[in-house]
Amino acid sequence: MPTLAETLTAYATSLRYDDLPPETVHLAKRLIIDSIGCALGGYGSEPARVARELAGAVTSTNPVTVLGSGQQTGLEQAAFANGVMIRYLDFNDGYTSNESGHPSDSIAAALSATEAADGSGKRFILATVLAYEIFCRLCDAVDIKPRGFDHVTVGGAASTLAAARALKLTPQQTLQALNLNVASNLALYQTRIGDVSMWKGCAYANATRNAMFAVMLAQRGITGPSPVYEGAGGYFHAVTGRPFELEPFGGQSNGQPFKIAECSIKRFPLGQYSQTVAQAALDVREQMPQESIPGDISEINIATLQTAVNIMAGDPEKWRPANRETADHSMPYTAAVALLHGEVQSRHFNDEFLADRPLLELAGKVKVSVSQEANRRAPEAMLCNLEVVTASGQRYSSQVAHHKGHYKNPLTDAEVENKFRSLAATRLPTPQTNALLESLWRLDQAPNLNQLLRLTRVE
Repeated sequence: MPTLAETLTAYATSLRYDDLPPETVHLAKRLIIDSIGCALGGYGSEPARVARELAGAVTSTNPVTVLGSGQQTGLEQAAFANGVMIRYLDFNDGYTSNESGHPSDSIAAALSATEAADGSGKRFILATVLAYEIFCRLCDAVDIKPRGFDHVTVGGAASTLAAARALKLTPQQTLQALNLNVASNLALYQTRIGDVSMWKGCAYANATRNAMFAVMLAQRGITGPSPVYEGAGGYFHAVTGRPFELEPFGGQSNGQPFKIAECSIKRFPLGQYSQTVAQAALDVREQMPQESIPGDISEINIATLQTAVNIMAGDPEKWRPANRETADHSMPYTAAVALLHGEVQSRHFNDEFLADRPLLELAGKVKVSVSQEANRRAPEAMLCNLEVVTASGQRYSSQVAHHKGHYKNPLTDAEVENKFRSLAATRLPTPQTNALLESLWRLDQAPNLNQLLRLTRVE
């Protein structure tokens, strides 16, 4: 019987672009467009500035590009900087299952590795689909949070295999890269608990940076511990506490669909488990007399799935978030923003809003409970029931199972473009945004990524 690492490697090295149906290619383009837009939106953040500063201190004999700045640096540094920008706003797509996270973070690996290999747009698309497939299948298998590990531990494996495929490593090199990455890169779940720090938006980017290093080592002949999953000191023993098997991969002979089709684009720049909360709050706001907000609101009751409560309302800091990272992972704060302002935008997580007394008082009226119906429907839905009770006893409610952007309630291509334009507009002139969008939609025709990367350049 092959080991799990051998199974993953065999799939990663055998998948071909011709195995991707047209609808899968189209989905990949949509998610790449969304992720590049998020990167441009996150370009001005402090973590992104620091990442670019570090990238600027490194030169390479085979340089690759940092999005936005156009800096030329090493593979590790570019992948980290690009990953930080993609993730910072918490606006990039997500996947929910036993474990959940953001497979789009691995686009930073596919992008930088494809450029390093002077690969085509098709190779970039293939590496992206592969990263999503690996990430989602591993998330389906087991939840690693109860034993204290973060989902970026899964992301490191996805980024490793995507980069190895883009760089055309041999099967043996790919296997060793995976062994090296899994054995040496286990991230703690404390990253997303309590007073959430800047590291929340950097953790997957760091997993990708480590993946690049593992790939470069394996490419040069370094071997890694084996069997890295099944061994006495391996992943099953330390991380999951039990062995697991994966469901058949997309594109195999059984006609299994690719998991990228089950990933959702965010409507709001906040944690994915609060997407339905924000939408339900906006629905309720439309039902209410505007003059009653916020003064007449006495209670805000939210019932949703246990996982959402754990992540978005599981500690006291979520009711009085002290920073952006805690606020965009706070269900009470998100609901209050939507009710008070009638929208949820990136600016609502800035310091001026975090210190706003009426907003915080409204968040303090939020009570969160677990819905057994929501638990039963997960992960197919992220069911949220939200009710507002006024001082006079009036009740207004909304139930949302699939937020706009969920794969069962998807954005149209035009809506994906509108989101991209709104993010790119903070950095690029309109003609450049239009040209970049056209380049992304025609990615499968590009002989390399030079034009795409040039068009992201912020002047």
